[in-house]
Amino acid sequence: MQSSVDNARTSSIGWTDLPFAVTQLPFFLTHIVALGAFLVPFHWRYVALAAALYYVRMFGVSAGYHRYFAHRTFKTSRLFQFVLAWLAVSSAQRGVLWWAGHHRRHHQESDQPNDLHSPVQRGFWWSHVGWLLSRESSNTDTDRVRDLAEYPELRWLDKWHIVPPLVLGTTLYLAGGWPALVWGYFVSTTLLWHGTFTVNSLSHLFGSRRYPTPDNSRNNWLLTLVTLGEGWHNNHHFYQGAAAQGHMWWEFDPALYALKVLSWLGVIWDVRKPPRRVFEAAARQ
Repeated sequence: MQSSVDNARTSSIGWTDLPFAVTQLPFFLTHIVALGAFLVPFHWRYVALAAALYYVRMFGVSAGYHRYFAHRTFKTSRLFQFVLAWLAVSSAQRGVLWWAGHHRRHHQESDQPNDLHSPVQRGFWWSHVGWLLSRESSNTDTDRVRDLAEYPELRWLDKWHIVPPLVLGTTLYLAGGWPALVWGYFVSTTLLWHGTFTVNSLSHLFGSRRYPTPDNSRNNWLLTLVTLGEGWHNNHHFYQGAAAQGHMWWEFDPALYALKVLSWLGVIWDVRKPPRRVFEAAARQ
């Protein structure tokens, strides 16, 4: 009998099965349409809308794609798991299986020749965006995410990752017309992409190193403001199993604070913390 993971490879055709050039087209169109912000009357409420949808979806990226799906640093119900997945995928960074699979590979091969987005190996622009647009990164590495591929709803979202962004864009247009669509989706998404991509590129080039990891990961407080805490990248590469990216009390980690609130409400539980040895290692540096 085929397992549900094997069935993930043989299920019905979805968005990810379309020609490569077609699936990459929305990336370029989003950047172009974002320039439409210059064609609508300026109003601060549009900026506020773009900022709100940037940070709400950045939480989906940081807490969802990264801390939950890629690293499983807390537990939650199947319902909230789907909510997190939908929110993450609304950022238009493909499905959670695809994202988690590539991220797990990154940690295994970090800054080595097989790391798909290492600026050390292939330069800044490749690590920032080039790898994402290459055929090398187009497939979902199902073998690395067998724990996630057991869920049919996550497999469906992986195939049809275009759906949450389309729903968001349609909702914005119906609620506020062209200005809401341009600012709330296209401007916000373009900024969200590049904010996320800085973790692959800039966080391996600029910043400080608390821990002597075998890669070039770095802590950068400025990037943590852009990514809700993901800028403490050297911390994370030293110990991947904790929900906290900031290891010191003064290391601002907004996504972690939101996760703590969700744990108090009983929405998530078993939020994993760095063990004592991590703090002892930090004290020795």
